[in-house]
Amino acid sequence: MAKQKPSKALRRPILRPVSPVEPMEALLVESLPEPPGWYYEPKWDGFRALVDRKGDDVEIWSKSGKPLARYFPEIANAVRTIRQTRLLLDGELVIPIGNRLSFEALQARLHPAASRIARLSRETPAQLILFDCLHIGEADLRNAPLCERRTALEGLAREAGHDDLILSPVTTQIEQARKWLGLSGGALDGVIAKGRDLPYLAGERAMRKIKQRRTADCVVGGYRKDAKGGVVSLLLGLYDPNDKLDLVGFTSAFSGAQRSALARKVSPHDGGPGFTGRAPGGPSRWNPDKSGDYIPLKHELVAEVLYDQVTAGRFRHGTRFLRWRPDKAARQCRYDQLVVELRPTELLDLVEQGEARPDPKR
Repeated sequence: MAKQKPSKALRRPILRPVSPVEPMEALLVESLPEPPGWYYEPKWDGFRALVDRKGDDVEIWSKSGKPLARYFPEIANAVRTIRQTRLLLDGELVIPIGNRLSFEALQARLHPAASRIARLSRETPAQLILFDCLHIGEADLRNAPLCERRTALEGLAREAGHDDLILSPVTTQIEQARKWLGLSGGALDGVIAKGRDLPYLAGERAMRKIKQRRTADCVVGGYRKDAKGGVVSLLLGLYDPNDKLDLVGFTSAFSGAQRSALARKVSPHDGGPGFTGRAPGGPSRWNPDKSGDYIPLKHELVAEVLYDQVTAGRFRHGTRFLRWRPDKAARQCRYDQLVVELRPTELLDLVEQGEARPDPKR
């Protein structure tokens, strides 16, 4: 007699792990808030990470609430070396490759094969840059002001003494923060401002962030249309050393009126070669179903766009269209104008020298 499956009512639900807290987030602003009352920190370019330790159990949570510890075993092991067995820490996972922080190397860790993760953790070990302490030992610090949480974090970092766990620099001096902002794209992704007396407001945009403005002049190598014939996105290209036009990203978020105007602007240039180097084809992160479905253009239109980061020769996210550049020749649009993946050297020197610490009186 065949065994009967248990009824749905009797089946136990699958309990999935849940992040203990939502990370506090930052609001994008045009300028840094003026002192007093603020701590300024570098905005690192990596994976935001909440580290939850309970005894020997260590989990690392992404900003979206996904568990990451299996992908970064070296960080979990480093946390286990700390004497305190109850911890909840906030930080950023980064991977230095040579003199750069490589976002591409971080993405490569998100792989289903445990053997590959183990190999990468040896070949390209990650680091955890710490910037907040929510729980340590028996003390729940989430309602404590940032100045107290920072003091606790500094003590923990001194005790840990581990190369994989790094204390992020912080300052109360806005002049120093502006110097860091000037390094954006070379050593960091911007600057974060946090109220020194603020508790940890989980899930709220209670911090302030400012990012360096980066622009690039790109050849519009093609476009995609909506059902009404308007332009829904422009595909952007840069010439490689062999004068082949590579696809590097896209710009979109156009209104209905702008889509119609763009169609009138670009359609006279239809029929060109489009992308002669790396071209749309197969799924991509911005169009997973039909990346190859685009209208190629002659290499005549140049657009200036605003971008944030570059990974593996592409804009990591969608860009923002700024203006047309009729004064710019397409052949001038090359990779050398881009700020590439981040270099950590300058700021890590500051960490080692202890030159970026808050003044407790401010």
